[in-house]
Amino acid sequence: MEETLYRNHLAILKEELLVALGCTEPIAIAYAGAKARQLLGAMPEQCQVYCSGNIIKNVKGVIVPNSGGMRGMDVAATLGIVGGDPEQELAVLESVTQQDIEHAQALLKENFCQCHLVEEVDNLYVLVEVTGGGHCAKVEIQEHHNHITYMEKDGEVVLDHRPTPQTAPKNTGADRMLLNLQNILEFAEEVQLSDVQELLQRQIDYNCAISTEGLKGNYGVETGRILMSNSINAMGLNRVRLQARAAAAAGSDARMSGCSLPVVINSGSGNQGITVTMPIVMYARHWEADQALLYRALVIGNLVSVHQKKYIGSLSAYCGATSAATGAACGIGYMLLKQQGDSTERIYKVLGDTITNSIETLGGMVCDGAKASCAAKIGIAVENALMALELSLAGNVFQPGEGMTMENPEDTIAAVGRMGRVGMKSTDIEILNIMLGK
Repeated sequence: MEETLYRNHLAILKEELLVALGCTEPIAIAYAGAKARQLLGAMPEQCQVYCSGNIIKNVKGVIVPNSGGMRGMDVAATLGIVGGDPEQELAVLESVTQQDIEHAQALLKENFCQCHLVEEVDNLYVLVEVTGGGHCAKVEIQEHHNHITYMEKDGEVVLDHRPTPQTAPKNTGADRMLLNLQNILEFAEEVQLSDVQELLQRQIDYNCAISTEGLKGNYGVETGRILMSNSINAMGLNRVRLQARAAAAAGSDARMSGCSLPVVINSGSGNQGITVTMPIVMYARHWEADQALLYRALVIGNLVSVHQKKYIGSLSAYCGATSAATGAACGIGYMLLKQQGDSTERIYKVLGDTITNSIETLGGMVCDGAKASCAAKIGIAVENALMALELSLAGNVFQPGEGMTMENPEDTIAAVGRMGRVGMKSTDIEILNIMLGK
């Protein structure tokens, strides 16, 4: 693999596999709030929060971590202002204390924070404006949950990285449009494990920890615990199949219910990070795969997930559990075929067909915000992706001309991505209107 392409793929992993505490949408608001207070230089007297519909959709039903069980945009912003550490970015609320929670609760009762829907902005848009002591500070986030695009104090621009119609979005240093299945597989085969070991082991450790917590705690509707209990009487691959679904769903059970354990995200989402991680880990344990093979499978899973989402965007009406589970199935397929000694050509064919079978079956499952049912959607997405892998291993794949299936997996990914980004835009609006009671 060319050195520049190698470095690009490595940079994508480093940019994507970030640590986040709690659902990333309320955390983005909390991060903006903490940064706004830091910029103001004092405790604000008032706070205004302006968010896109997709942010509101994903904040409305989820518990803000380290909040004592509270929900809402105002909770996220206020808690970030009172006790958040902006230097921790997506782990901004890790430093929150019980005293901070009580302070935030008191401020919320005093109508400290007002929240507003902003239309005709990026799907991922947060603006927090704080005032106090005769001063004002603004912090804006766009494109990525930790990407501050604008800061202003007392009318003076401190930072301006806003994308404009005349300029492309700021280059993050890694070009996701260079991703394709062939070079993802090549990178996974050639990557020096010393370059990714720390990153991937953190993903394993953090996401396994929250999955374990979800399996033993009373979170959500206990999707993971119920699936895991069903695996007790199953045998062989049927058991690990249920365990893979359960482990992924359990992490979401805990996370959507406000568990304070951090996760390693993928494509801006903790749920997607958990979904791409846990099935691969569970199959690796079942097959007693060595650590090197597990790492390479996770490289494939993570990059295949990012590859699909690059066409859709971080937030949309398209449930990202489908793309993450598809990535996981590709990682699992890679482990199986490598252990069998199959050729690279065979592996490429099976993974490409797995992607086609998976996204042509469940692609388009709607996202109606972050909440307890995300865990059940993850369970279904993993089941679907594993079925897609089984079809592929048997030599079966949906054919071009059938629905959105194209001549090759790359074109199929792009077609389904277009459907998710463009075709489901009106769906996204209607979901938000329903949730807001319009």
